[in-house]
Amino acid sequence: MRCGSVALEAPVAASTSTGTTAAAALAALPVKGRAPKTGYSRAQFGARWADVDRNGCDQRNDVLRRDLDRTVLRGRCTVVAGLLRSLYTGRIVEFRRGPDTSDDVQIDHVVALSNAWQTGAQQLSPAEREQLANDPLNLVAVEGEVNRSKGDGDAATWLPPLQAARCGYVARQVAVKTRYRLWVTPPERDAIARVLGTCPDQELPM
Repeated sequence: MRCGSVALEAPVAASTSTGTTAAAALAALPVKGRAPKTGYSRAQFGARWADVDRNGCDQRNDVLRRDLDRTVLRGRCTVVAGLLRSLYTGRIVEFRRGPDTSDDVQIDHVVALSNAWQTGAQQLSPAEREQLANDPLNLVAVEGEVNRSKGDGDAATWLPPLQAARCGYVARQVAVKTRYRLWVTPPERDAIARVLGTCPDQELPM
């Protein structure tokens, strides 16, 4: 992976606002314990990178095209190169598609799918789970090493290394959980509330 340590002004993934604060939306989410992981598999969330918006391009390439600068395309959809301005670390990472380089930039599920499964997604329909897994609101291009360090962690166990990104990150988690009628665990709720306490006017993205 080729990357730099160039400082950026609080990078923000593309989204629009609902006019509601994330803190208010968090207060409206149900709070419950984590359900068993029994039955979870990636296959429960449908086709990987499904073209849910039906624009003819898979969701991974849609997110790369949204989140990378200076993108180079092969054909109409496939992103073969670009620069990632990392939302989670503030670093600039060069992306080049290839067997040894594609994983330098990965797509993070802001609400990890196993977390979603254990906080209400078991009750969603298969179509709703596929939408959740491919919803642009729940997808962000990040460095592969950062995505691996997060794993399936929630806000109680993992937050972006870049402190300036944390308010937007947890607001996005709240937005996803609100949209898909998921709940938060008590530690997760408390961790999100601590972050939002530093930015009480943070708006809920949509």
